[in-house]
Amino acid sequence: MDNKPIIKMYAFTIDCQDLAALAAFYTQLLGWELFFSNEEWACIGPAGAEQGAYPGITFQQNPAYLPPVWPEEPAAQQQMAHLDFAVDDLESAVEYALHCGATEAAEQFSDGWRVMFDPAGHPFCLCAMKPVIESEHFALL
Repeated sequence: MDNKPIIKMYAFTIDCQDLAALAAFYTQLLGWELFFSNEEWACIGPAGAEQGAYPGITFQQNPAYLPPVWPEEPAAQQQMAHLDFAVDDLESAVEYALHCGATEAAEQFSDGWRVMFDPAGHPFCLCAMKPVIESEHFALL
């Protein structure tokens, strides 16, 4: 194709019933800032970065949102995606996430990461940074 369009990652969008509360949770958890918010959308990103300079997280108001069931169960709402966060100290990161309003999944499948749920029920993982970075499959751009 001669006229290849410019395509860059802008954000990962999460549906939720209360976008202000969920944006506040991730802002606190990550130490990011709120770039914009209205009744339908909110966008957060790294503090000091301009909106769009770094992929952020956007939140989309969806009154019909149902939290996924994890681990998966037949005929239950399934997760479509989840966020992974590299951390330097898994146990302290779990404690901090709990302080911010997350909950820990009852079932865990690895000592190298911890499955958590945000206040709206979306699963996310806190991953021990050292094993992730030393993996032959990890590349930092």
